[in-house]
Amino acid sequence: MTQVVLGVDLGTSSVKVSAVDREGQIVAQQSFDYPLSQPHPGWSEQNPEDWVNGTTVAIVNLILKDGIKPEDIAGISYSGQMHGLVLLDEHHQVLRPAILWNDTRTTKQTQEIADKMADKFVAITRNHALEGFTLPKILWVKENEPEIFKQATTFLLPKDYLRYRMTGKLAMDYSDAAGTVALDVAGKTWSKEVQEAFDLPASFFPELIESTDLAGNISDSYASFSGLTTATKVFGGAADNAAGAVGAGLLQPNMVMSSIGTSGVVAKFEAQPDVDYRGDIHFFNHAIPNTFYSMGVTLAAGDANAWFKSVFGQDIPFAEWVNAVAESSVGANGLIFTPYISGERTPYPDADIRGSFTGIDRTHQRADFIRAVLEGIIFSFKDIMTIYDREGAEFDTVVAIGGGAKSPLWLQIQADIFNKKVVTLANEQGPGLGAAMIAATGLGWYDSVQHAAREIISFGATYEPNPESVANYEQVYAIYQQVYAATKTISHDLMAYRRQLKNA
Repeated sequence: MTQVVLGVDLGTSSVKVSAVDREGQIVAQQSFDYPLSQPHPGWSEQNPEDWVNGTTVAIVNLILKDGIKPEDIAGISYSGQMHGLVLLDEHHQVLRPAILWNDTRTTKQTQEIADKMADKFVAITRNHALEGFTLPKILWVKENEPEIFKQATTFLLPKDYLRYRMTGKLAMDYSDAAGTVALDVAGKTWSKEVQEAFDLPASFFPELIESTDLAGNISDSYASFSGLTTATKVFGGAADNAAGAVGAGLLQPNMVMSSIGTSGVVAKFEAQPDVDYRGDIHFFNHAIPNTFYSMGVTLAAGDANAWFKSVFGQDIPFAEWVNAVAESSVGANGLIFTPYISGERTPYPDADIRGSFTGIDRTHQRADFIRAVLEGIIFSFKDIMTIYDREGAEFDTVVAIGGGAKSPLWLQIQADIFNKKVVTLANEQGPGLGAAMIAATGLGWYDSVQHAAREIISFGATYEPNPESVANYEQVYAIYQQVYAATKTISHDLMAYRRQLKNA
Protein backbone atom coordinates (compact mmCIF):
# COMPACT_ATOMS: atom_id res chain seq x y z
CA MET A 1 0.00 0.00 0.00
CA THR A 2 1.12 3.56 -0.70
CA GLN A 3 1.80 6.05 2.03
CA VAL A 4 -1.08 7.93 3.66
CA VAL A 5 -1.60 10.82 6.03
CA LEU A 6 -4.20 10.90 8.77
CA GLY A 7 -6.52 13.88 9.14
CA VAL A 8 -7.94 13.94 12.67
CA ASP A 9 -11.19 15.94 12.90
CA LEU A 10 -11.75 16.47 16.63
CA GLY A 11 -15.34 17.63 17.00
CA THR A 12 -17.67 18.36 19.90
CA SER A 13 -19.56 15.05 19.77
CA SER A 14 -17.11 12.76 18.00
CA VAL A 15 -13.71 12.39 16.39
CA LYS A 16 -13.32 11.28 12.77
CA VAL A 17 -9.97 10.09 11.45
CA SER A 18 -9.45 9.93 7.66
CA ALA A 19 -6.60 8.14 5.90
CA VAL A 20 -5.77 10.08 2.72
CA ASP A 21 -3.33 9.01 -0.01
CA ARG A 22 -0.99 11.15 -2.12
CA GLU A 23 -3.74 11.75 -4.70
CA GLY A 24 -6.04 13.16 -2.04
CA GLN A 25 -8.35 10.15 -2.00
CA ILE A 26 -9.81 9.04 1.33
CA VAL A 27 -8.92 5.35 1.46
CA ALA A 28 -10.39 4.64 4.90
CA GLN A 29 -12.24 6.46 7.66
CA GLN A 30 -13.12 5.69 11.28
CA SER A 31 -14.94 7.67 13.95
CA PHE A 32 -15.74 7.44 17.64
CA ASP A 33 -18.36 9.27 19.72
CA TYR A 34 -17.84 10.70 23.21
CA PRO A 35 -20.13 12.41 25.72
CA LEU A 36 -20.78 16.05 26.51
CA SER A 37 -21.35 17.16 30.10
CA GLN A 38 -23.70 20.04 30.97
CA PRO A 39 -23.65 20.13 34.80
CA HIS A 40 -25.39 23.53 35.00
CA PRO A 41 -27.53 25.60 32.60
CA GLY A 42 -25.24 27.24 30.06
CA TRP A 43 -22.25 25.05 30.97
CA SER A 44 -20.65 22.70 28.46
CA GLU A 45 -17.66 20.54 29.41
CA GLN A 46 -15.75 17.47 28.26
CA ASN A 47 -13.12 15.14 29.65
CA PRO A 48 -9.97 15.59 27.51
CA GLU A 49 -9.15 11.93 28.09
CA ASP A 50 -12.20 11.07 25.98
CA TRP A 51 -10.59 12.85 23.02
CA VAL A 52 -7.42 10.81 23.42
CA ASN A 53 -9.23 7.50 23.86
CA GLY A 54 -11.68 8.17 21.01
CA THR A 55 -8.91 9.15 18.59
CA THR A 56 -6.88 6.11 19.57
CA VAL A 57 -9.81 3.75 19.01
CA ALA A 58 -10.37 5.26 15.56
CA ILE A 59 -6.67 4.88 14.67
CA VAL A 60 -6.56 1.29 15.98
CA ASN A 61 -9.63 0.47 13.87
CA LEU A 62 -7.95 1.95 10.77
CA ILE A 63 -5.04 -0.40 11.41
CA LEU A 64 -6.98 -3.53 12.39
CA LYS A 65 -10.20 -3.22 10.40
CA ASP A 66 -9.11 -1.26 7.33
CA GLY A 67 -5.64 -2.73 6.99
CA ILE A 68 -3.73 0.56 7.13
CA LYS A 69 -0.15 -0.42 7.98
CA PRO A 70 1.42 1.75 10.71
CA GLU A 71 4.62 2.09 8.70
CA ASP A 72 2.60 3.54 5.80
CA ILE A 73 1.21 6.40 7.95
CA ALA A 74 3.72 9.13 7.06
CA GLY A 75 2.10 12.06 8.85
CA ILE A 76 -0.79 13.21 11.01
CA SER A 77 -2.47 16.58 11.47
CA TYR A 78 -5.63 17.95 13.03
CA SER A 79 -8.78 19.97 12.76
CA GLY A 80 -9.99 20.90 16.21
CA GLN A 81 -13.10 22.29 17.88
CA MET A 82 -12.13 25.85 18.75
CA HIS A 83 -11.84 27.84 21.99
CA GLY A 84 -12.06 24.97 24.51
CA LEU A 85 -9.96 25.54 27.65
CA VAL A 86 -7.70 22.72 28.89
CA LEU A 87 -5.78 23.77 32.02
CA LEU A 88 -2.56 21.90 32.86
CA ASP A 89 -0.45 21.82 36.03
CA GLU A 90 3.34 21.75 36.28
CA HIS A 91 3.35 18.04 35.39
CA HIS A 92 1.06 18.70 32.42
CA GLN A 93 -1.84 16.92 34.10
CA VAL A 94 -5.39 18.12 33.38
CA LEU A 95 -6.75 20.16 36.31
CA ARG A 96 -10.47 20.24 35.49
CA PRO A 97 -12.85 19.28 32.68
CA ALA A 98 -12.35 21.28 29.50
CA ILE A 99 -14.72 24.25 29.12
CA LEU A 100 -16.02 24.15 25.54
CA TRP A 101 -16.77 26.70 22.83
CA ASN A 102 -20.55 26.52 23.42
CA ASP A 103 -20.29 27.22 27.16
CA THR A 104 -21.93 30.54 28.04
CA ARG A 105 -21.05 31.02 31.73
CA THR A 106 -18.60 33.86 31.03
CA THR A 107 -20.85 36.88 30.37
CA LYS A 108 -19.40 38.70 33.41
CA GLN A 109 -15.82 38.11 32.20
CA THR A 110 -16.55 39.33 28.67
CA GLN A 111 -17.88 42.56 30.15
CA GLU A 112 -14.77 42.89 32.34
CA ILE A 113 -12.58 42.56 29.25
CA ALA A 114 -14.60 45.19 27.38
CA ASP A 115 -14.56 47.56 30.35
CA LYS A 116 -10.82 47.22 30.96
CA MET A 117 -9.46 47.34 27.39
CA ALA A 118 -12.34 48.67 25.23
CA ASP A 119 -11.35 49.38 21.61
CA LYS A 120 -7.71 48.57 22.27
CA PHE A 121 -8.66 44.93 22.77
CA VAL A 122 -10.34 44.75 19.36
CA ALA A 123 -7.39 46.51 17.72
CA ILE A 124 -5.00 43.85 19.07
CA THR A 125 -7.05 40.66 18.88
CA ARG A 126 -9.28 41.77 15.97
CA ASN A 127 -12.31 40.40 17.82
CA HIS A 128 -14.69 41.32 20.60
CA ALA A 129 -14.47 39.10 23.67
CA LEU A 130 -17.52 36.83 23.44
CA GLU A 131 -18.57 34.03 25.80
CA GLY A 132 -17.35 31.33 23.44
CA PHE A 133 -13.73 32.46 23.35
CA THR A 134 -10.95 31.12 25.57
CA LEU A 135 -9.70 34.18 27.46
CA PRO A 136 -13.03 34.74 29.25
CA LYS A 137 -12.95 31.07 30.31
CA ILE A 138 -9.45 31.52 31.75
CA LEU A 139 -10.65 34.54 33.73
CA TRP A 140 -13.74 32.63 34.93
CA VAL A 141 -11.58 29.85 36.40
CA LYS A 142 -9.24 32.44 37.89
CA GLU A 143 -12.15 34.20 39.61
CA ASN A 144 -14.36 31.22 40.52
CA GLU A 145 -11.91 28.35 41.05
CA PRO A 146 -8.81 30.11 42.43
CA GLU A 147 -7.33 26.98 44.04
CA ILE A 148 -7.41 25.19 40.70
CA PHE A 149 -6.05 28.21 38.87
CA LYS A 150 -3.10 28.51 41.28
CA GLN A 151 -1.97 25.07 40.09
CA ALA A 152 -2.24 25.95 36.39
CA THR A 153 1.05 26.56 34.60
CA THR A 154 -0.23 26.56 31.02
CA PHE A 155 -3.28 25.89 28.87
CA LEU A 156 -4.05 24.23 25.57
CA LEU A 157 -6.96 24.01 23.15
CA PRO A 158 -8.58 20.63 22.44
CA LYS A 159 -6.63 19.47 19.40
CA ASP A 160 -3.40 20.84 20.89
CA TYR A 161 -3.92 18.71 24.01
CA LEU A 162 -4.53 15.68 21.81
CA ARG A 163 -1.34 16.45 19.86
CA TYR A 164 0.57 16.82 23.14
CA ARG A 165 -0.60 13.38 24.24
CA MET A 166 0.55 11.92 20.92
CA THR A 167 3.95 13.66 20.81
CA GLY A 168 4.79 14.75 24.37
CA LYS A 169 5.32 18.33 23.12
CA LEU A 170 3.30 21.45 23.97
CA ALA A 171 2.40 23.93 21.23
CA MET A 172 -0.51 25.82 19.70
CA ASP A 173 -0.96 26.82 16.06
CA TYR A 174 -1.76 30.39 15.08
CA SER A 175 -5.24 29.73 13.66
CA ASP A 176 -6.45 28.23 16.94
CA ALA A 177 -4.48 30.71 19.07
CA ALA A 178 -6.32 33.58 17.37
CA GLY A 179 -9.58 32.16 18.74
CA THR A 180 -8.36 32.54 22.32
CA VAL A 181 -8.57 36.35 21.88
CA ALA A 182 -5.22 36.68 23.63
CA LEU A 183 -3.20 36.83 20.41
CA ASP A 184 -1.90 39.86 18.56
CA VAL A 185 -3.30 38.59 15.27
CA ALA A 186 -1.33 40.85 12.91
CA GLY A 187 1.88 40.56 14.95
CA LYS A 188 1.54 36.77 15.35
CA THR A 189 2.54 36.81 19.00
CA TRP A 190 0.81 36.55 22.38
CA SER A 191 -0.28 40.03 23.37
CA LYS A 192 1.71 41.49 26.28
CA GLU A 193 -1.01 44.12 26.76
CA VAL A 194 -3.64 41.39 27.28
CA GLN A 195 -1.33 39.46 29.60
CA GLU A 196 -0.61 42.53 31.72
CA ALA A 197 -4.21 43.75 31.79
CA PHE A 198 -5.43 40.48 33.29
CA ASP A 199 -2.35 39.54 35.32
CA LEU A 200 -1.47 36.45 33.29
CA PRO A 201 2.24 35.54 33.11
CA ALA A 202 3.84 35.09 29.69
CA SER A 203 4.93 31.61 30.75
CA PHE A 204 1.25 30.60 30.91
CA PHE A 205 0.95 30.84 27.12
CA PRO A 206 2.27 27.95 24.99
CA GLU A 207 4.72 28.08 22.09
CA LEU A 208 3.19 29.19 18.79
CA ILE A 209 3.71 27.26 15.55
CA GLU A 210 2.34 27.30 12.00
CA SER A 211 -0.31 24.78 11.04
CA THR A 212 2.10 23.09 8.63
CA ASP A 213 5.06 23.08 11.05
CA LEU A 214 6.47 19.81 12.34
CA ALA A 215 5.29 19.54 15.95
CA GLY A 216 7.12 16.31 16.72
CA ASN A 217 6.95 12.59 16.05
CA ILE A 218 4.69 10.01 17.64
CA SER A 219 6.14 9.39 21.10
CA ASP A 220 7.27 6.01 22.37
CA SER A 221 4.41 5.91 24.89
CA TYR A 222 1.73 6.76 22.34
CA ALA A 223 3.22 4.32 19.83
CA SER A 224 2.78 1.56 22.41
CA PHE A 225 -0.74 2.76 23.15
CA SER A 226 -1.96 3.09 19.55
CA GLY A 227 0.12 0.80 17.35
CA LEU A 228 1.59 3.73 15.41
CA THR A 229 5.32 4.00 14.81
CA THR A 230 7.62 6.72 16.11
CA ALA A 231 8.60 7.47 12.50
CA THR A 232 5.22 9.11 11.90
CA LYS A 233 5.54 12.91 11.79
CA VAL A 234 2.95 15.10 13.48
CA PHE A 235 2.07 18.59 12.23
CA GLY A 236 0.44 21.56 13.95
CA GLY A 237 -3.03 21.39 12.49
CA ALA A 238 -5.69 24.08 12.60
CA ALA A 239 -8.89 25.37 14.12
CA ASP A 240 -11.85 23.56 12.61
CA ASN A 241 -13.07 26.56 10.62
CA ALA A 242 -9.59 27.17 9.20
CA ALA A 243 -9.18 23.47 8.32
CA GLY A 244 -12.70 23.47 6.88
CA ALA A 245 -11.81 26.45 4.71
CA VAL A 246 -8.75 24.55 3.44
CA GLY A 247 -10.87 21.47 2.75
CA ALA A 248 -13.39 23.62 0.88
CA GLY A 249 -10.73 25.22 -1.31
CA LEU A 250 -11.29 28.67 0.22
CA LEU A 251 -7.86 29.93 -0.73
CA GLN A 252 -8.48 32.99 -2.90
CA PRO A 253 -9.74 36.50 -1.97
CA ASN A 254 -12.60 36.31 -4.50
CA MET A 255 -14.28 33.44 -2.63
CA VAL A 256 -16.36 33.08 0.51
CA MET A 257 -17.64 29.88 2.13
CA SER A 258 -21.24 29.29 3.14
CA SER A 259 -21.34 26.42 5.63
CA ILE A 260 -24.62 25.14 7.02
CA GLY A 261 -24.07 22.79 9.92
CA THR A 262 -25.76 22.96 13.31
CA SER A 263 -24.54 26.54 13.32
CA GLY A 264 -23.74 28.48 10.17
CA VAL A 265 -20.52 30.09 9.04
CA VAL A 266 -19.70 32.60 6.33
CA ALA A 267 -15.92 32.75 5.96
CA LYS A 268 -13.65 34.71 3.61
CA PHE A 269 -9.98 34.29 2.73
CA GLU A 270 -7.94 37.37 3.63
CA ALA A 271 -4.47 37.81 2.12
CA GLN A 272 -3.43 40.71 4.37
CA PRO A 273 -4.09 41.77 7.99
CA ASP A 274 -4.84 45.40 7.16
CA VAL A 275 -8.60 44.98 6.55
CA ASP A 276 -10.49 46.21 9.61
CA TYR A 277 -13.97 44.87 10.33
CA ARG A 278 -13.85 46.54 13.78
CA GLY A 279 -14.69 43.27 15.46
CA ASP A 280 -18.11 43.05 13.78
CA ILE A 281 -17.01 39.74 12.28
CA HIS A 282 -14.22 37.49 13.51
CA PHE A 283 -10.75 37.89 12.04
CA PHE A 284 -8.30 35.03 12.60
CA ASN A 285 -4.95 33.74 11.37
CA HIS A 286 -5.37 31.07 8.70
CA ALA A 287 -3.93 27.57 8.46
CA ILE A 288 -1.96 28.88 5.48
CA PRO A 289 1.15 30.64 6.83
CA ASN A 290 0.96 34.44 6.88
CA THR A 291 -2.62 34.63 5.64
CA PHE A 292 -5.90 35.22 7.46
CA TYR A 293 -9.61 34.56 7.23
CA SER A 294 -12.65 36.41 8.45
CA MET A 295 -15.80 34.74 9.66
CA GLY A 296 -19.35 35.49 10.76
CA VAL A 297 -21.49 33.00 12.64
CA THR A 298 -25.21 32.22 12.72
CA LEU A 299 -25.79 30.23 15.91
CA ALA A 300 -28.73 28.20 14.57
CA ALA A 301 -28.54 27.46 10.85
CA GLY A 302 -29.14 23.79 10.10
CA ASP A 303 -30.31 23.53 13.69
CA ALA A 304 -33.21 25.90 12.96
CA ASN A 305 -34.35 23.69 10.09
CA ALA A 306 -33.79 20.53 12.16
CA TRP A 307 -35.83 21.98 15.03
CA PHE A 308 -38.73 22.96 12.77
CA LYS A 309 -38.67 19.61 10.99
CA SER A 310 -38.58 17.69 14.30
CA VAL A 311 -41.73 19.48 15.46
CA PHE A 312 -43.73 19.60 12.21
CA GLY A 313 -42.25 16.97 9.88
CA GLN A 314 -40.39 14.37 11.88
CA ASP A 315 -41.36 11.46 9.60
CA ILE A 316 -40.71 13.28 6.32
CA PRO A 317 -37.39 12.47 4.55
CA PHE A 318 -35.01 15.43 4.36
CA ALA A 319 -35.07 15.67 0.54
CA GLU A 320 -38.88 15.63 0.45
CA TRP A 321 -39.02 18.22 3.23
CA VAL A 322 -36.72 20.67 1.45
CA ASN A 323 -38.25 20.05 -1.99
CA ALA A 324 -41.63 21.12 -0.60
CA VAL A 325 -40.43 24.74 -0.88
CA ALA A 326 -41.11 24.51 -4.63
CA GLU A 327 -44.82 24.63 -3.75
CA SER A 328 -44.26 28.10 -2.26
CA SER A 329 -42.73 31.15 -3.91
CA VAL A 330 -39.86 33.60 -3.44
CA GLY A 331 -40.40 35.26 -0.08
CA ALA A 332 -42.61 32.39 1.14
CA ASN A 333 -45.80 34.26 0.17
CA GLY A 334 -44.98 37.11 2.52
CA LEU A 335 -43.81 35.02 5.48
CA ILE A 336 -40.48 35.76 7.22
CA PHE A 337 -38.61 33.62 9.75
CA THR A 338 -35.66 34.80 11.85
CA PRO A 339 -33.50 31.83 12.96
CA TYR A 340 -32.58 33.18 16.39
CA ILE A 341 -33.74 30.08 18.28
CA SER A 342 -30.42 29.91 20.19
CA GLY A 343 -29.68 33.61 20.30
CA GLU A 344 -27.43 35.14 17.66
CA ARG A 345 -23.75 35.90 17.07
CA THR A 346 -23.27 37.92 13.84
CA PRO A 347 -24.15 40.71 13.34
CA TYR A 348 -26.15 40.70 16.59
CA PRO A 349 -24.13 39.34 19.54
CA ASP A 350 -27.29 38.81 21.57
CA ALA A 351 -27.77 35.69 23.69
CA ASP A 352 -31.39 36.59 24.52
CA ILE A 353 -32.83 37.33 21.08
CA ARG A 354 -35.27 34.64 19.93
CA GLY A 355 -36.68 33.59 16.59
CA SER A 356 -40.01 34.59 15.11
CA PHE A 357 -42.36 34.07 12.20
CA THR A 358 -43.66 37.40 10.89
CA GLY A 359 -46.57 37.87 8.53
CA ILE A 360 -48.59 34.71 9.22
CA ASP A 361 -52.13 34.60 7.87
CA ARG A 362 -54.60 31.81 7.21
CA THR A 363 -53.52 31.42 3.56
CA HIS A 364 -50.08 30.13 4.54
CA GLN A 365 -49.41 26.43 4.05
CA ARG A 366 -46.69 24.14 5.36
CA ALA A 367 -44.55 24.73 2.25
CA ASP A 368 -44.54 28.46 3.00
CA PHE A 369 -43.31 27.84 6.55
CA ILE A 370 -40.57 25.48 5.35
CA ARG A 371 -39.48 27.97 2.71
CA ALA A 372 -39.51 30.81 5.23
CA VAL A 373 -37.19 28.79 7.50
CA LEU A 374 -34.75 28.00 4.68
CA GLU A 375 -34.81 31.59 3.43
CA GLY A 376 -34.42 32.98 6.95
CA ILE A 377 -31.25 30.98 7.49
CA ILE A 378 -29.79 32.38 4.27
CA PHE A 379 -30.95 35.91 5.13
CA SER A 380 -28.95 35.56 8.35
CA PHE A 381 -25.92 34.71 6.19
CA LYS A 382 -26.72 37.76 4.03
CA ASP A 383 -26.49 39.84 7.23
CA ILE A 384 -22.86 38.74 7.50
CA MET A 385 -22.19 39.51 3.85
CA THR A 386 -23.51 43.06 4.28
CA ILE A 387 -20.54 43.69 6.60
CA TYR A 388 -18.22 42.65 3.77
CA ASP A 389 -20.12 44.97 1.44
CA ARG A 390 -19.78 47.82 3.96
CA GLU A 391 -15.99 47.41 3.99
CA GLY A 392 -15.69 47.05 0.22
CA ALA A 393 -14.58 43.42 0.32
CA GLU A 394 -15.25 42.11 -3.16
CA PHE A 395 -15.99 38.47 -4.00
CA ASP A 396 -17.89 36.76 -6.80
CA THR A 397 -18.07 33.09 -5.74
CA VAL A 398 -19.69 31.35 -2.78
CA VAL A 399 -18.55 27.80 -1.97
CA ALA A 400 -21.50 26.05 -0.33
CA ILE A 401 -20.84 23.16 2.04
CA GLY A 402 -22.78 21.28 4.71
CA GLY A 403 -26.52 20.67 4.75
CA GLY A 404 -27.24 23.65 2.51
CA ALA A 405 -25.20 22.07 -0.28
CA LYS A 406 -27.31 18.88 -0.38
CA SER A 407 -30.39 20.46 -1.97
CA PRO A 408 -30.43 22.07 -5.44
CA LEU A 409 -33.43 24.16 -4.37
CA TRP A 410 -31.64 25.50 -1.28
CA LEU A 411 -28.51 26.16 -3.33
CA GLN A 412 -30.54 28.22 -5.81
CA ILE A 413 -32.07 30.15 -2.90
CA GLN A 414 -28.52 30.96 -1.76
CA ALA A 415 -27.50 32.17 -5.23
CA ASP A 416 -30.60 34.36 -5.48
CA ILE A 417 -30.37 35.89 -1.98
CA PHE A 418 -26.60 36.44 -2.18
CA ASN A 419 -26.77 37.53 -5.84
CA LYS A 420 -23.55 35.58 -6.34
CA LYS A 421 -22.47 32.44 -8.16
CA VAL A 422 -22.72 29.47 -5.78
CA VAL A 423 -20.59 26.37 -6.33
CA THR A 424 -20.49 23.00 -4.58
CA LEU A 425 -17.63 20.58 -4.01
CA ALA A 426 -17.48 17.42 -6.09
CA ASN A 427 -16.48 15.36 -3.04
CA GLU A 428 -17.07 17.29 0.16
CA GLN A 429 -15.06 15.92 3.10
CA GLY A 430 -14.76 18.99 5.29
CA PRO A 431 -12.21 19.80 7.99
CA GLY A 432 -10.78 16.26 8.12
CA LEU A 433 -9.60 16.56 4.52
CA GLY A 434 -8.20 20.01 5.32
CA ALA A 435 -6.24 18.48 8.21
CA ALA A 436 -4.89 15.76 5.90
CA MET A 437 -3.87 18.41 3.34
CA ILE A 438 -1.97 20.24 6.09
CA ALA A 439 -0.07 17.04 6.96
CA ALA A 440 0.64 16.32 3.29
CA THR A 441 2.00 19.85 2.83
CA GLY A 442 4.13 19.53 5.96
CA LEU A 443 5.62 16.33 4.59
CA GLY A 444 6.53 18.06 1.33
CA TRP A 445 4.09 16.13 -0.82
CA TYR A 446 2.91 19.55 -2.00
CA ASP A 447 4.73 22.87 -2.20
CA SER A 448 1.99 24.72 -0.31
CA VAL A 449 -1.52 24.30 1.00
CA GLN A 450 -2.74 26.09 -2.13
CA HIS A 451 -0.86 23.55 -4.26
CA ALA A 452 -2.51 20.71 -2.33
CA ALA A 453 -5.93 22.29 -2.91
CA ARG A 454 -5.35 22.63 -6.65
CA GLU A 455 -4.42 18.94 -6.86
CA ILE A 456 -7.09 17.53 -4.55
CA ILE A 457 -10.20 19.72 -4.58
CA SER A 458 -12.62 19.83 -7.49
CA PHE A 459 -15.81 21.83 -7.68
CA GLY A 460 -19.18 20.39 -8.63
CA ALA A 461 -22.41 22.06 -9.70
CA THR A 462 -22.72 25.82 -10.23
CA TYR A 463 -25.82 27.90 -9.47
CA GLU A 464 -26.21 31.33 -11.04
CA PRO A 465 -28.54 33.97 -9.56
CA ASN A 466 -31.89 34.46 -11.26
CA PRO A 467 -32.35 38.24 -11.84
CA GLU A 468 -36.11 38.22 -11.16
CA SER A 469 -35.67 36.26 -7.90
CA VAL A 470 -32.75 38.51 -6.90
CA ALA A 471 -34.95 41.61 -7.23
CA ASN A 472 -37.76 40.02 -5.21
CA TYR A 473 -35.40 38.84 -2.49
CA GLU A 474 -33.90 42.31 -2.15
CA GLN A 475 -37.36 43.58 -1.15
CA VAL A 476 -37.96 40.75 1.32
CA TYR A 477 -34.48 41.04 2.82
CA ALA A 478 -35.01 44.77 3.46
CA ILE A 479 -38.05 43.78 5.55
CA TYR A 480 -36.16 40.93 7.25
CA GLN A 481 -33.49 43.40 8.40
CA GLN A 482 -36.12 45.25 10.45
CA VAL A 483 -37.22 42.24 12.49
CA TYR A 484 -34.30 42.10 14.95
CA ALA A 485 -34.80 45.67 16.18
CA ALA A 486 -38.58 45.22 16.24
CA THR A 487 -38.48 42.04 18.36
CA LYS A 488 -35.40 42.63 20.55
CA THR A 489 -37.22 44.11 23.55
CA ILE A 490 -40.01 41.52 23.32
CA SER A 491 -37.48 38.67 23.23
CA HIS A 492 -35.54 40.01 26.20
CA ASP A 493 -38.72 40.46 28.25
CA LEU A 494 -39.84 36.92 27.44
CA MET A 495 -36.44 35.49 28.41
CA ALA A 496 -36.59 37.37 31.71
CA TYR A 497 -40.05 35.90 32.31
CA ARG A 498 -38.79 32.37 31.56
CA ARG A 499 -35.92 32.79 34.00
CA GLN A 500 -38.38 34.02 36.59
CA LEU A 501 -40.49 30.88 36.10
CA LYS A 502 -37.41 28.64 36.31
CA ASN A 503 -36.30 30.25 39.56
CA ALA A 504 -39.77 30.29 41.14
